[in-house]
Order: sequence, then C-alpha cells, then structure tokens
Amino acid sequence: MMHLDLWQQLFDFTDYGELLLLVKNSIFAGAVLGIVGGLIGVFVMQRDMAFAVHGISELSFAGAAIALLFGVNVVAGSLAGSLVAAVLIGLLGAKARDRNSIIAVLMPFGLGLGILALALYPGRSANKFGLLTGQIVSVDDPQLGWLLVIGAIVLIALLLMWRPLTFDSLDADVAASRGVPTRFVALAFMVLLGLAVAVSVQIVGALLVLSLLVTPAAAAMRISSSPLGVPVLSVVFALVSVVGGILLALGSALPISPYVTTISFLIYVVCRIAGGRRARRRGAATASRRLVSQAG
Repeated sequence: MMHLDLWQQLFDFTDYGELLLLVKNSIFAGAVLGIVGGLIGVFVMQRDMAFAVHGISELSFAGAAIALLFGVNVVAGSLAGSLVAAVLIGLLGAKARDRNSIIAVLMPFGLGLGILALALYPGRSANKFGLLTGQIVSVDDPQLGWLLVIGAIVLIALLLMWRPLTFDSLDADVAASRGVPTRFVALAFMVLLGLAVAVSVQIVGALLVLSLLVTPAAAAMRISSSPLGVPVLSVVFALVSVVGGILLALGSALPISPYVTTISFLIYVVCRIAGGRRARRRGAATASRRLVSQAG
C-alpha cells in the first residue's frame, strides 16, 4: 500500500489534459531553455567552466530572493544577480585558478544572502522553495515574455560569435595570436552565461541549473566529437530533459527539478556507457591494425 501511495505521488495523471493547459507557458519556456542551455553548455564544457555555472546560479538565486522580498520583478532580480556574478568572474578570473577562487568566494555569499532574504520574506513558502528547486506553474505571461526575449538574445549572440568563441575555447593562446579579441570574447561569453543561468533558475531552480547547462553537453561529448553533432545532441538531450521533466512533474505534487535531473542523469549514464564501448572498439581496431602492420 505504501508503494502504491508513493507511486501515485510521483506519477498521478488524473485530469492530465486539463492540467496540461495550465502549464503551457512552462513548456514553451522549457523548450527555449533546452535550446539555450544545450548550445551554451557546449562552450561551458570546452572552457571547463561547470563550476562557474554553479557560482553564477547562487548569485542569481540571491537576486531573485531579494526581488521577492521587496516585491519587485523576480526575473529582473535573477538577471541582476547573474550578471553581477558573471562580470565579476569574467573580469577577475582570467586564469583558471583565480576564477575558481572567486567562484568559491561568491557561492557561499550568494547562497547566504538569498537564504537571508527568504527568511525575511513573509509570503508563501512555495515561492521560497520554488527559487531553489523550480516551480512548474510559476511561469506567467510576463515572465514568459522575459524568458523569450532573453533566450533570443543569447541565441543570436551565440550564433554571431560562434567561430571566434569556438576558437578561443579550444586554444586561447593561438586564437589571440591570430587576432581574436580573446578578452572581449571571454567577457561576452560570461555575460551570455549569466543570462542563460538567470533563465534556467526560473524553471529548475538555483540548485540544479547544472542539469541543463552542463549535463546534456557532457553527455553529447561522450558519444560525438563532431563540431555539428555535439551541439545538436546537446540541444536534443536538454530538450528531452526539461520538457520531459515538466510533463512528468505535471502528474505529481513534487517540484519539477527531480524529474529534470533524473532524466538528464540517465541520458548521461547511457551516453557514457555507449561512449566507453565505442572507445574500446576503436582501441581494439587500432591495436589490430598495428599488429597487422608489424606482422607485414
């Protein structure tokens, strides 16, 4: 009986059609987030900045919590916090060691500031919890408009700077010697990452942003090395994770984040296993060719 109650709490699709109409904004926002997160996540992995995503998300959470406390636009507060963190990391953290130190300082500060603001907030606890773990019905029409505009800005900017950003991500020293303005590219990328994090926090919460901005790209890189295949797969994995998570969470009383993170993690595990098998087959084929050439 207990198992049945637990299953019904996790997956209860009673009146699912009516509920689906209530969260159409969240589905649209999730689709935009999947595209944005999947694309920018490729560069996050190439630039080894997964830790930066988490640091920015903590300041984004703090900004959103302060906005909630003072009754102003939560998306604007989240954006402000993300951009402050992104610019600080971009300006002060040119080297990996400096960047990690700055992020390690910003993370507890942002989390503590956000928790303080939530503790002082007199409103519903669901609003507090949603900033950390996501809230399926939290995207109203004005928020959707914000998210669409921010998503479009990030996508257009990424497409415009795709080649220099790719060059800088793979080898910054060579890119600089070829005339790529690496300092500007790095700072511009941090601003775009800040915008993407702010969008993500509205859907999956501040604590689990990595599941959309890191995990899909990491999974894609396990099974492909193609310059086109990796971004496409990353976007597909991110879309499946966020939209699938929303559709599953709709049938329960739980936050969206456990579903999104579970789907994202399972995709990564499958890709890691498949990538490992492919690498072993490739290694065996290379060894066989070497033996044949030596015997000849």
